[in-house]
Amino acid sequence: MASPRRPVRIGNCSGAAVDPGDVMYEQAVSGPIDVITGDYLAEANLAQAAEAYAEGKHPGWVASAWDGLQKSLKVVAERRIKIVINGGALNPKGLAVQCAEEACRLGLADKLKIAWVEGDDLLPDVREILRPDAQGRLPHLDAENSAVKLADDTASFLEDPRKKIVAANAYLGSRAIRAGLDAGADIVICGRVADASPVMGAAAWWHGWSDDGFDRLAGSLVAGHLIECSYYVTGGNFAGFDEYDIGRDLLGIGCPIAEIDESGACIITKHEKLRGIVTEETVKCQLLYELQGNVYLNSDVKADIMHVAVRQVGENRVHVSGVKGYPPPPTTKLAVFYRGGYQGEHTINAVGYATPQKYDMLEAQVRNQLRKWNCEKEIDVLEFQRVGVPQTNPRSQLKATTYLRIFVQAATADAVRKVFAAWAYNFMQHFPGMGGTLDWRLIMNPVPFLGFFPAVVRQDRLRESVNFLDSSASATSTTTRKIDVGAPKITEPLAPRLNYDPISPVSLDTFGPTQLVPLGDVALARSGDKGANVNVGFTPRARFSKDDDMWQWLRSFLTHDRIKQMMGEDWQDDGSYYIERVEFPGIRAVHFVVYGALGRGVSSSARLDCLGKGFAEFLRAVHVPVPRRFLEAEKVASRL
Repeated sequence: MASPRRPVRIGNCSGAAVDPGDVMYEQAVSGPIDVITGDYLAEANLAQAAEAYAEGKHPGWVASAWDGLQKSLKVVAERRIKIVINGGALNPKGLAVQCAEEACRLGLADKLKIAWVEGDDLLPDVREILRPDAQGRLPHLDAENSAVKLADDTASFLEDPRKKIVAANAYLGSRAIRAGLDAGADIVICGRVADASPVMGAAAWWHGWSDDGFDRLAGSLVAGHLIECSYYVTGGNFAGFDEYDIGRDLLGIGCPIAEIDESGACIITKHEKLRGIVTEETVKCQLLYELQGNVYLNSDVKADIMHVAVRQVGENRVHVSGVKGYPPPPTTKLAVFYRGGYQGEHTINAVGYATPQKYDMLEAQVRNQLRKWNCEKEIDVLEFQRVGVPQTNPRSQLKATTYLRIFVQAATADAVRKVFAAWAYNFMQHFPGMGGTLDWRLIMNPVPFLGFFPAVVRQDRLRESVNFLDSSASATSTTTRKIDVGAPKITEPLAPRLNYDPISPVSLDTFGPTQLVPLGDVALARSGDKGANVNVGFTPRARFSKDDDMWQWLRSFLTHDRIKQMMGEDWQDDGSYYIERVEFPGIRAVHFVVYGALGRGVSSSARLDCLGKGFAEFLRAVHVPVPRRFLEAEKVASRL
């Protein structure tokens, strides 16, 4: 282990399965690095391949992870770089064996010790885990929040034999990863560990932290959160991208690096030779991504980010500190996926004049036909979603064109086809100028979809371990050395989430005359999905980051009621939605969670923006009364 005095340099190589294997190699050769981590798993990755893997039709691991390992084994062996990734997915042992065989082929067997983590797969026990408690409550992630109303069909899969559970994977922490590194592993292949766990395990190993060093662990959790989404902290998915030169700054950007010191504080940066931007604003936006509130959870620690601080300390170098750690909860998240049935969708274009009435007509035709056929009861979800508004006095036909998205979910493929049939039955009665694809093979072709149930499971029932191939055996041997890590020794229950409107708000009248402009003219934001919920955090644009008046206006302006107003027609006032709000004064951010906004969430969501990434950009486009003093300052800044 290296000296604990030097920060460990951990570079991430993936935030999704589509990130190419080239990035792992790029991180290894582009500059000094100690550890490479990769997060390949979104919520539904494991479940999407579960049945094919069980039938021997899928290797169980992520193809891009294997591609990266193949391209990088030689250089990481030469440079003594550690690799910790969750690309093992459903079959971490299989990928470890594959990696060991490749190391043997390259003559590196004596230079690379390979391990894998297991214990996340709870499919054999999931029915028992999902039993209601004495009060009849299911172990749902939001069950403890009495203000949250779960969808009526949330647990219907438990009673429906057609809705077979196909995957149940617990979000593991960093303890097994750290144990593997302590035991000499050079490469640790994981399945469903939490997104930041590879970074946490690497930092704890490097610095020799104890399991109860909660402030340090919490700092590394935030560092892992900042770099886990590959390019999201170096310019990808960045609301402030419009202030940068695309060709110079945002094409072919590199993945980030976290330099984590002994205290758990970090500097977010990147290799100098790679493109991209690392600023206070890119870091703040990624920090606000997919949060639950002021406490960020992992099965090793709770990180209180209420007083997190972000400070630019050099070009493409941002220091992050102020995170407070507490013992983890006794439970961890359990992602349960089941056969939800079938879904289909079709988009139909309308051009220009009287577009709303055209879509009214089409929807009425389809619903009327389904009623005549007496098949409405067979359909679980049927939505006619209007996407876009035609330009007034359009300058081209495309600018006058919008589309209607017909989305349907049902227990059977035949029920989905009936919606298409109802549309086709009335096809030649269509509204004037209807358009769409001419390839009818693409229209509402039923495909199976996965339902999602975000559960919780007690950590003391997990059997988490790190495993090694026996170094005296061949790479294909099943002989292993196993290190059980057990549950956390110290836990504490979760407290209710903080939720409040501005404390001592400044009267908005004191900021002077206002002008209706998009909120995005003065504010950045980032949003993402948390199951059925969507989070969004707002922070001032860079030019206002040190402006005390802007911060006071932003936090006073963005209230619970304001978000409801800004959501407009999307806000449901029937009790199915619920909002939580907190402030982070250290980074001058206001954060919200809107419960229920994504329907059933993830793979079973009917929303066009099913992952919630567009929610922030929608709200930034809403016109709000912004004090003219800020807009004048913006004009001055843009001329400098």
